[in-house]
Amino acid sequence: MQCDYFDAGACRSCTLMGVGYAAQLASASAHLRELLGAHVPDGAWLAPFAGPEEGFRNKAKLVVGGTKHSPTLGILDEHGLGVDLRHCGLHEPGLAAAIPVLADLVGAAGLTPYDVPTRQGELKHLLVTHSPDGELMVRFVLRSPGQLRRVTELLPLLGERLPGTRVASVNLQPEHKAVLEGPEEIVLTPRETLPMRVNDITLHLRTRSFFQTNTTVAAGLYAQARDWVADASPRSVWDLYCGVGGFALHLAAPGREVLGIEQSHEAVLSARQSAAEHGIEASFETGDATTYLQERTAPELVVVNPPRRGIGPLADWLEGSGVRRVVYSSCNPRTLADDLARMPTLRVRHARLFDMFPQTHHHEVMVDLERVG
Repeated sequence: MQCDYFDAGACRSCTLMGVGYAAQLASASAHLRELLGAHVPDGAWLAPFAGPEEGFRNKAKLVVGGTKHSPTLGILDEHGLGVDLRHCGLHEPGLAAAIPVLADLVGAAGLTPYDVPTRQGELKHLLVTHSPDGELMVRFVLRSPGQLRRVTELLPLLGERLPGTRVASVNLQPEHKAVLEGPEEIVLTPRETLPMRVNDITLHLRTRSFFQTNTTVAAGLYAQARDWVADASPRSVWDLYCGVGGFALHLAAPGREVLGIEQSHEAVLSARQSAAEHGIEASFETGDATTYLQERTAPELVVVNPPRRGIGPLADWLEGSGVRRVVYSSCNPRTLADDLARMPTLRVRHARLFDMFPQTHHHEVMVDLERVG
């Protein structure tokens, strides 16, 4: 992949830009084999799963800088000033087409970008998600409600210029710190969810829902988990850190009890909505995964898809439980290695790299574990 922004030194976020994609995958595979070698036999590794090396991101997290009539959408430089990256080649085609339009709309509406050095202004970020069916979720992150009226007045023009806009909202982030969003969200459209079709399942994203950045690779991840779980044929499955239900909904099958646990009540509502629409027999509860486990009889198979910190004490519980199989999807192989070390009687049968983030050193890896002895 070639990038004008990288070549000009304007953005160096893609640390592997210019490295051939085959070489990127080979290097990542070698790194994972070295890092996880104590826990994953060489014969357990499957071929890496990869999608396109560019045009793959379904979500843009854009810092708004510049001026009221000439905004920049992209990142900040070392001085806290906006660097415009509206034509970034990582974005899906539909998302790439929408971002310049949004830049024009922001400028025409007179929304004042937040200036980090002076701590003045209102519009901090635009968070835009694109679905496989061409629909959009557009979130305006403001410092205060001061320009809420301007955003509301912008909605008819937004719908006219970007007719695929399904959800629009304002998020309030009043603090001066490097975080994307704040705790308060105001949905401005009648519809509150963005349907994301993945394989044969339609997931529903609300404004604060987590979803994998790469839809193509996410589909491969869920399909692989479905194959591994089908091979195990469990009668009961728990999906911990289930989010909007991606794994749980893919793993549901006749005669199988599937339960998803997630701390975000908003995500649980989305998962329940998807299950109801598809007629899938799966249940979802709001709660802490570790606490939930301590209070109930263990299932036959557990899926975990934790944040970067890994599962920590939950690994100790799994090691001492009666769970026969575990499918662990990790975005941080270092914490995965630590967690595998805490589960010595759960041995890796299969492992696979899923390259969610081409052009970077970040990877998703999933392992299929089976209890021995």
